[in-house]
Amino acid sequence: MPLARSFSMTSLSGVLPQWDEEDLPVDDLLLFEVAWEVTNKVGGIYTVIQTKAKITVDEWGENYFMMGPYYEHNFQTQVEACEAPLPAIRGAMDALISNGCQVFFGRWLIEGSPYVLLFDVGGASGNLDRWKGDLWDSCNIGLPSHDHEAGDALILGSLVAWFFKELTDRLGDAPNVIAHFHEWQAGAGLILSRARKIPMATVFTTHATLLGRYLCAGNVDFYNNLGKFDIDREAGERQIYHRYCLERAAVHCAHVFTTVSQITAVEAQHILQRKPDVITPNGLNVKKFSAMHEFQNMHCSSKARIQEFVRGHFYGHLDFNLEKTLYFFIAGRYEFSNKGADLFLEALSRLNYLLRVHKEDVTVVVFFIMPAKTNNFNVESLKGQAIRKQLWDTAQGMKEKFGKRLYEALLKGEIPEMNNILDRDDFSVMKRAIYATQRHTLPPVTTHNMLDDATDPILANVRRIGLFNARSDRVKIVFHPEFLSSTSPLLPMDYEEFVRGCNLGVFPSYYEPWGYTPGECTVMGIPSVTTNLSGFGCFMEEHVSDPAAYGIYVVDRRFRSAHESCSQLTQFMFGFCQQSRRQRIIQRNRTERLSDLLDWRFLGRFYVHARLLALSRAFPDKYEMDPMAPPKAEGFRYPRPYSVPPSPSASLHSTPHHSDAEDDDDEDEPYDEDEEAERDRMNIKTPFVLGGVPGGRRRSQLVEDEDED
Repeated sequence: MPLARSFSMTSLSGVLPQWDEEDLPVDDLLLFEVAWEVTNKVGGIYTVIQTKAKITVDEWGENYFMMGPYYEHNFQTQVEACEAPLPAIRGAMDALISNGCQVFFGRWLIEGSPYVLLFDVGGASGNLDRWKGDLWDSCNIGLPSHDHEAGDALILGSLVAWFFKELTDRLGDAPNVIAHFHEWQAGAGLILSRARKIPMATVFTTHATLLGRYLCAGNVDFYNNLGKFDIDREAGERQIYHRYCLERAAVHCAHVFTTVSQITAVEAQHILQRKPDVITPNGLNVKKFSAMHEFQNMHCSSKARIQEFVRGHFYGHLDFNLEKTLYFFIAGRYEFSNKGADLFLEALSRLNYLLRVHKEDVTVVVFFIMPAKTNNFNVESLKGQAIRKQLWDTAQGMKEKFGKRLYEALLKGEIPEMNNILDRDDFSVMKRAIYATQRHTLPPVTTHNMLDDATDPILANVRRIGLFNARSDRVKIVFHPEFLSSTSPLLPMDYEEFVRGCNLGVFPSYYEPWGYTPGECTVMGIPSVTTNLSGFGCFMEEHVSDPAAYGIYVVDRRFRSAHESCSQLTQFMFGFCQQSRRQRIIQRNRTERLSDLLDWRFLGRFYVHARLLALSRAFPDKYEMDPMAPPKAEGFRYPRPYSVPPSPSASLHSTPHHSDAEDDDDEDEPYDEDEEAERDRMNIKTPFVLGGVPGGRRRSQLVEDEDED
């Protein structure tokens, strides 16, 4: 069966191979995806496999299965138990169960409802010593007794390999099996399967190298020294040499090795000593975040809720115009350097200086949404929201009384005097309300009481740069050391609502193999800042001619010094402050149109190609490949928007806010939203129609349904 030629990380510049439906023989195949995060939310890979499930089920139908560890609570709350559809799978499960190993089967209650096979790791722990011996005999990798996580990974891997042996023995020559393993925790299953010569095609994906995370966490100049590290010594000093060996062995055992981004591919080539065969970028179910044509209205309504919080948090110091206030944010795990919070804070200090020196009337409120150790809400923050609510109630009471008296006066044909509408008591109530807003301290930087206030990296750097929310500061900081929740008494919004209400997400990460946060901003139409050291930033630079024109600002942290990167980030933010309201609306429209690039309906094709490539290498007699055949590919690189002038200065004003006359002048800018949107859709949809479902069982069913309609 001829297949299209493979493509590697060096051939992704705007091309994507095409294939016909008959090149995807899902009826003759079984696909298994193995990950520690299946039904188990412990990391970012959970988001990958959960969001990708629907498009994979649409393609593979009843022939797709996920495999992971069994946890009783997760199974009871997320999985609907059922019987396996194939006799061979039931037989393989029975073989393990009869030997004292528990295996559970059901449907994972997420979009797509994929089948899941869950193995009881704890119940099989009595076999750990024997399986450690099997691993040593297979590949000379030993596991220390103190590393329980590695031990659990070996138990899962041994159970998975055992299951695949029983399954393939029962299946015989057909259908063939494809097994896709994610990260080193699932790697033991791949290693043992290959060592036992189990006849199946294997794919291994690393979402971030194990040693890379450890090195970057230690503030090492990682990317400029990739070729200089003594890998074995570095892993040994960090007591993860055995884990590194598992990861590297899995990489070299797999028929096809993939990773999530070009920057991680470079990292893997140096650390794991194998060049990835395919880049498989992470996607999103854009439909989940899609607001159709209402996303601009949703931005306004969510922004209004953020403004309510700001009114309370900055009471007594609310001498800035909320209509001229922009909201920036950074969110994610509290990895101060890896997530770029250090660079962000320094750039904010410089931005504050620029806004003050140029005497601009724009104010920037910056939110840090990073979970840290706290013991409760800050009393001053709670007090601010209480005072805001009290003022609102007072204003509503006055409004009711004022409206009633005005109504009666107008009925009599009179224009009332103010003293006749509001009496002395009313003025006293309003004066008391004004006095209640007086404040002799600065608005708090953090919304919670921090347990490590003196040593907290964000607060320590805030003290260093002197951004204490003073009246003269044009940049205000709010550190919210908890994930957002709609039940919070301070900022009652969930994360999606909050993102929609902000103007700019800033994620200047130093180590970010992919980066879901800027991706989520993009599909919600919110511009963002990323870096060329994140997978997302590299992906956008590769597929969009001018990312900044579409609201994706890419900071160069790979080839510039820290000072130069900070200056570039500062200029990005200052330039954003200089945009008019209409320019920001146009940019949000462009940003939202990039969401197709991040849709699994598009990015899932890279996974399809990895599986086809694995089949051609595992079963060359059945699935032939001509490596010399030119790939059938067409470009899908986004061009620079036609409405953006050649020089950025031509489209930016010299001051952040503009008068009504200036806003009227904006109407002369060459911009036709419908025409530009259609042009962008044509460019992204050239290789294939995104609305289509990949060929397979579900697709044929959908076509039949459409014919009936």
